[in-house]
Amino acid sequence: MMPDPPSAPEPTDEALLQAMARGQEEALRELHRRHARLLYALGYRMLRQRDDVETCVQDAFMNAWRHAARFDPTRASVKTWLVSIAHHRFLQELRDRPQLALELEEWDAPVQAPDPTDRALAARAVQALDAAQRQLIELAYYQGYSHSELAALTGLPIGTVKSRLRAALTKMRGHLVGAGGITNADSQEGGEYT
Repeated sequence: MMPDPPSAPEPTDEALLQAMARGQEEALRELHRRHARLLYALGYRMLRQRDDVETCVQDAFMNAWRHAARFDPTRASVKTWLVSIAHHRFLQELRDRPQLALELEEWDAPVQAPDPTDRALAARAVQALDAAQRQLIELAYYQGYSHSELAALTGLPIGTVKSRLRAALTKMRGHLVGAGGITNADSQEGGEYT
């Protein structure tokens, strides 16, 4: 009996993105398989409406497909790049909705996410923040407030808002690395956060 030939290693996210830039649809399907669950979880937390989340995640992957050649691996990992694209799309969806007054507590209510592990890790990372940091993160990332809107809302100078958000993200990243939620390589990348 002949042994099975060794299987080829799975392509990296970066290799898949390069393949997407060359028009290989299978690469898009594989990136979707790897990262859609994370994007759906973020979308559910922000939008709370399944149809809107599905549309936005599909739009995010199509945007990644169209702009795959523009990806710069020196600025962020593929995962961070995809999250950034999706996050911008979720924010646009929030801005396009009619203005509805929602209290912070309503935004803070638990939401069913597709992956309970991801949800638990993210919740623990947010809970690791002090109350002021947690409020800024929730307002910026879950309600879509810009830095200038946060400054006006909180009465803080815009530079202070940016510094506190960066400190909160750094603290969350440290918590996630310690909890095994992200790899050390993801935590050290120079990716941009929105």
